[in-house]
Amino acid sequence: MTAARWIAALALAGLACRGDRGDRHDEASHGSAGHGGAGEAAGSLAQLVGAGDAPRTVRIDPDMIRDLRVTTARAETRASGERVSAPGELQVNQDAYAEVAAPSPARVERIVARAGDEVAAGAPLVVLHSADLGRARAEGDAAGARVDVARKNLERKRALAGERLVAEREVIEAEAALTEASAQAEVAAAALRQLGGSAGGSGLTLRAPVAGTIIDRDVVIGQLAEPSRTLYRIADLSTLWLVAHVFERDAVRVRVGGTGSAAFAALPGRTVDGTIRWIGREVDPSSRTIPVRLDIPNPDRVLRPGMSATVSIPLGDATGAALAVPVAAVQRVGDDWAVFVPRGEGVFEIRPIGRGRDLGGEVEILRGLAVGDEVVVDAAFLLKAEADKARGEGGHDHEH
Repeated sequence: MTAARWIAALALAGLACRGDRGDRHDEASHGSAGHGGAGEAAGSLAQLVGAGDAPRTVRIDPDMIRDLRVTTARAETRASGERVSAPGELQVNQDAYAEVAAPSPARVERIVARAGDEVAAGAPLVVLHSADLGRARAEGDAAGARVDVARKNLERKRALAGERLVAEREVIEAEAALTEASAQAEVAAAALRQLGGSAGGSGLTLRAPVAGTIIDRDVVIGQLAEPSRTLYRIADLSTLWLVAHVFERDAVRVRVGGTGSAAFAALPGRTVDGTIRWIGREVDPSSRTIPVRLDIPNPDRVLRPGMSATVSIPLGDATGAALAVPVAAVQRVGDDWAVFVPRGEGVFEIRPIGRGRDLGGEVEILRGLAVGDEVVVDAAFLLKAEADKARGEGGHDHEH
């Protein structure tokens, strides 16, 4: 059952139970003494417990709690100096990135590596058959043979010259012939290296120029691979570049070496810190922004190039610290700002807090939480809705 259907079911259950509230109230009174709250669960899947200054909690039926997909985060300290929020997107680390293409037109014979594979530098990727490579190898073999002939001829001429059977001029001519043949062999070898081949073997094997993950493969067996077409893209994903687009009035106050934090739409409740490594030297004329690049660690490979982010960047010299939680964890419950603190299976304390500044994907907490306190992030809004609903039902029953 999805969270949306679950909420709809709660609403129908509430309507169905309004006709017998008096009986249900009696059952709850008797059942709470003997069954530790079992009677309460019979009337509603969510109850608001506590009154006056006592902690308030929301109780959710354990059978329904898994449909909420609850995720949590802990309150952490952040730099409290002036900060600016800017949109950004993840990119590959271009210092550890490579695109692989065929050096000349070639036919694909065999695929060795596939998308998603982790490869070491020098690992084989694909085997090609290249007519240009075949000609280059043949020319290299011929040039090598001419060098052998010229060397043997020079040795013979020198031996004959020692016996005064040939003129010294013939020795000089043989030396020049060897030098010319050696130069031609060097040219042939350079052409072979440019095509990625070697003196022996068949076909052309393209190899990974860097270690990393194959993030894209665009090659199939039998395909004609052209030099203008990228066959593989390889990147080391352990560190990514996050490029934020900061308005020029703020970018001039950003400092290289500062620490920014990023919140990702695809990963609610999670923030990642990164180091500011580069600030652009040009202003985008259409948006009036300057790119600011952060290095983002990605040891578990959860982050992916292309993900969008909201980046919180310090301006000037950030000093001091502030307690913060993800913005999705903070909800308006009644007249108070509050967070939901897990207190056991299906039980969540409604903890009033003092809400401070927005810190780019996070909210400053002025009071009500301590460092390390766990709060609900995903499903916090649904818990707020159930708390509001339970408060309304409880007050109505009390009037009867």
